[in-house]
Amino acid sequence: MTTWLFDLGNSRLKLAPLDHAGRVGEVQAIAHDGREFGPGWRERLPQRFELALVASVAAPGLRVALFDALVARCRRISLATTQPRWAGLRIAYAEPSRLGVDRFLAMLAAHARGGPWLVAGVGTALTVDLVDAAGRHHGGRIAPSPSLMRQALHERAAQLPAGGGAYREFAADTVDALESGCTGAALGLLARSQAEAAAACGAPVPVLLHGGGAPALLPHLPRAVHAPSLVLEGLARWAAPAATA
Repeated sequence: MTTWLFDLGNSRLKLAPLDHAGRVGEVQAIAHDGREFGPGWRERLPQRFELALVASVAAPGLRVALFDALVARCRRISLATTQPRWAGLRIAYAEPSRLGVDRFLAMLAAHARGGPWLVAGVGTALTVDLVDAAGRHHGGRIAPSPSLMRQALHERAAQLPAGGGAYREFAADTVDALESGCTGAALGLLARSQAEAAAACGAPVPVLLHGGGAPALLPHLPRAVHAPSLVLEGLARWAAPAATA
């Protein structure tokens, strides 16, 4: 049976084949603008396969467009949803359905690696979740990502550029100051979260970093582990026959 994984986020669709051993294959990414895909995106999808495993936090219109394309290519589609308990992971939310499925799947993959972990996703938002070695989710934080901070500032004050600049501890021009402030805000949140995670777990907790904005933070987090396909790994884990509550 041929299976493909699809992670539909707020700015990209990531897809990869899943092999018979449950390993994620080569990952492709298709950008979108938050409302619709660009020209030719359907041609980049696999043509014929058995099962599509889908995780989506994107707008309903994008999800419908993806499903329409998949119906013509595969026999079955399975949409992942957040579960209160799965494969040893126990979600902290009283209403698990309110936890984004991307965060759920990232934590599921993190727990499968052995823990504890501070799972940090850097996309449109910066999300931080603590999962201890026993699979207990202690809760998390959500903040704007550095790129969203830059965009928001630019929208309110057009003279402030939405991109560019270099990180400096104390910048000597506006563009560098913007980059330093927004990146520094994310780093400060992660540092605070690591300190609180260590107190909760009784030992230092490493950062497991994923998402499109992760590479920009990695130079400032030398001990972080980069897992660019973490949500897809979690999607594979969610679908594994051995996964139980």
